[in-house]
Amino acid sequence: MALLPRELFQRLDESPDENFYREPRLVTHIDDATIAALTQVYRELVPTGADVLDLMSSWVSHLPPEIAYGRVVGLGMNRVELAENPRLTSFLVHDLNRCPELPFADATFDTVLNAVSIQYLTSPVEVLASVRRVLRAGGIHVVATSHRMFPTKAVAAWHSLAPGDRLQLIGTYFALAGRFEPPRLIDRSPPGADPLWVVIARGSG
Repeated sequence: MALLPRELFQRLDESPDENFYREPRLVTHIDDATIAALTQVYRELVPTGADVLDLMSSWVSHLPPEIAYGRVVGLGMNRVELAENPRLTSFLVHDLNRCPELPFADATFDTVLNAVSIQYLTSPVEVLASVRRVLRAGGIHVVATSHRMFPTKAVAAWHSLAPGDRLQLIGTYFALAGRFEPPRLIDRSPPGADPLWVVIARGSG
């Protein structure tokens, strides 16, 4: 993180995140067409039987309903939301901005997902380094982004950078975290709906 200015990760609201997320929000944050596009991305990328970590999870994971996975573990900020998520086999409440280290053993998951939430991480490089630790050999981290956000909790970079520059910044996160192959970007933005850009990086070494 020393290579990235700390100012990029300041927020308008620096009060404890647990206060902001205390009340459940059982709503979706992208359009239905964009959700369907994200589900299709997961259908293509996440293999049947995979052990999945849904990072910064909520009451819906957008995974395709017809595919059976091994475990789907949700890590998020609101217990009510996580308990409502039918795709999760287990969940835990964990604040990544207070503790970027994931509370899982090494090489635990085949796939880690982050759906439209990376803009809230104040220590993203540390989180991605921990993601790499819990990924099995050849596992992937799938980071989906759009243009919506809670403005007071999004880091300054998301307010100041254009979408293309935000995606480059995510690529920088992966590079600084280490032990990821160069990420690839796919644009699955549906016509007339919220955009959907997906950054995918496979673990290496």
